[in-house]
Amino acid sequence: MNNLAGKKVWVFLPAYNARKTLEKTYRDIPRDLVHEILLVDDGSRDGTPELARSLSIRTVVHEKNLGYGANQKTGFRIALAEGADVIVLLHPDYQYDPRIIPELIRPIVEDRADVVLGSRMRGREALRRGMPRYKFLGNIFLTGMENLFLRTGFSELHTGLRAYSRQALQAIPLEKNSDDFVFDSEVIAEMLSRDFRFAEIYSPAHYSPDSSSIGLLRSIVYGLGTLLVVFRYFFHRVGMIRDERFG
Repeated sequence: MNNLAGKKVWVFLPAYNARKTLEKTYRDIPRDLVHEILLVDDGSRDGTPELARSLSIRTVVHEKNLGYGANQKTGFRIALAEGADVIVLLHPDYQYDPRIIPELIRPIVEDRADVVLGSRMRGREALRRGMPRYKFLGNIFLTGMENLFLRTGFSELHTGLRAYSRQALQAIPLEKNSDDFVFDSEVIAEMLSRDFRFAEIYSPAHYSPDSSSIGLLRSIVYGLGTLLVVFRYFFHRVGMIRDERFG
């Protein structure tokens, strides 16, 4: 895809102890389509920022771990302030193939969508590619519950590969959202409540011993937080409560 219609595309890497997979992720980003690559390091202890700088990646460092949501707030704040039109969120653990970024951003560049999700969930392929079974089943359950209460039909709502338009990110109250993992679910609900257009593409999963993954207990806490978000969204939409995050 050569014609970006004058849009500035940024790739944002929210990093925490990603040294082992960062270079491979970076090397596969199609830089002919990307204006800027930004890494925000959230207090890593494995030398991630030093490696990023040695690769000439623009790097911003949180001196202490502030949380996954806080990491994204920093990255989006910088990208928006510097004029990004399309912002790709890409986890630097190589679970997601950066080479599909052209396909990911195409619906936004062509003005067919405002948000594009890269889904790993196609049949049982994610399992065959190494996704832990508890994570696979939890993903199916949570996405099913979210589809029910959000009135959507996505195959995955817990992906670390997403593309957002500038307009979508500017319209939501990013700073009022969680500093933890549930941030992702809040963003989706907020954009849906403002009628932004969504698209979904398939993203082959890559799992290795170096792939990042939160543990079972953190996954349960995250799952409960996600359910709370979609319940509040649903009750807001039917008029039972008022949540200003949902417009």
